[in-house]
Amino acid sequence: MPRRLPLRRLTREALGGLTREGARTRLRSTTAMFTTLSALAATSLVTAPSIAESFSPKPCALERTDAHHSEGVDTWNTAYPRPTRRLDAVMVFLSFPDSHPLTAPRDLAADHFPATTRFFQRASYGRFTLRPHPLPYWLPMPRPSTAYAIERDWSLAHRAAYLRDALAAADAHVDFSRYDVVYFVADPDAPGVDSDATKVVNLDTPLRADGTDIRRVVTVFENHPPDRLVLAHETGHVFDLPDLYQRPVDGKGDWDTYVGDWDLMGSQFGLAPDLFAWHKWKLGWLEPRQVACVRGAGPTRLTLEPLGAGPGVPVTGAAGTPAFGLGRGTKLAVVRTGADSALAFEARGPVGDDASACRAGVLVYRVRSRAESGSGPIEVIDAHPRTGACWEESVYPPLADAPVALGESFTVPGEDVRVEVEGRTASGAWTVKIAAG
Repeated sequence: MPRRLPLRRLTREALGGLTREGARTRLRSTTAMFTTLSALAATSLVTAPSIAESFSPKPCALERTDAHHSEGVDTWNTAYPRPTRRLDAVMVFLSFPDSHPLTAPRDLAADHFPATTRFFQRASYGRFTLRPHPLPYWLPMPRPSTAYAIERDWSLAHRAAYLRDALAAADAHVDFSRYDVVYFVADPDAPGVDSDATKVVNLDTPLRADGTDIRRVVTVFENHPPDRLVLAHETGHVFDLPDLYQRPVDGKGDWDTYVGDWDLMGSQFGLAPDLFAWHKWKLGWLEPRQVACVRGAGPTRLTLEPLGAGPGVPVTGAAGTPAFGLGRGTKLAVVRTGADSALAFEARGPVGDDASACRAGVLVYRVRSRAESGSGPIEVIDAHPRTGACWEESVYPPLADAPVALGESFTVPGEDVRVEVEGRTASGAWTVKIAAG
């Protein structure tokens, strides 16, 4: 049997949401925050799209729908910060009266940074920098950690109480108007802290503090040291990326059947956690000319650069020697298959954030813009369905060898679409032929 990761270690985004009614301009007193947050337990998750900001005319760009974290890329949901510039994140460290912290805030901050910043810098080809601002001291919460009943499927009432007390503790120490992202980091050694409860809390009606809206908060309950890349996964939700795992209805079974190792939003433990090219298109990290829309009945030949290749990143060339200079060419090919569905093609291999990738080749996956987060908005299509790979390391070995390898051809099941990987260039790019229709 392959080695599997304990399910309790996999952090999952909250499926419920919180809201506030009767917001005040500032939250400077415990009384005001209690009044504001007491309404949180009666509300639901953000699902409705906000005002759209057009950014892509591509005919293969799926329209954004009202699905939570929709994979539509025709507009940007302005309720979320778009990571195309430097964004600032505050880390607030919370202690409890039933436990004395054993770890200094600077050490907890080092669990996540600079690793999280570096992940996004590589994934975005330098277009986005996440700059952390950790407080250097603990802020005391008024109640014992056990009073908040912290767990993955956290009740709205207990979650609201936690946020109320956390905001009250932080308000005199943090000017929230300076920050784009908020992390509340709990003492990992407190008896009531459950590392499985790390998640993003969405606020249907934003909180108001220091003249700014707080629409979502990342509540961090990780062990020290934490799960690999867990904060990058949760931060992805702050940028409107969906969960790509499936949660078994009975709590048993495999979480990773949709995408396996191939995107951080599926599993932070994946061997190839770089974000799909589709996500990079959505986030604004790919230029329009780097996305090829394949249309027409005849075959289309194109060259796909390795997804992880950027300026200054070495890639193994055709002769097996390091090559440089990639990063500005085509990263994604798309075949539109319906009003809310498409097939995506990208070259993956051991480059950049994918340095530990199990197999190299052209990865094929299906995108559905009407599928909710956690309900299969992206599904990797296995070009080798009868085999698996990297059984000791992969989160889901059956998909570890999913890419179409050099010299292979593959017809997408259920679609009149065929891809052939014809060769590699001297610089390490992949030459492919796609026939649609």
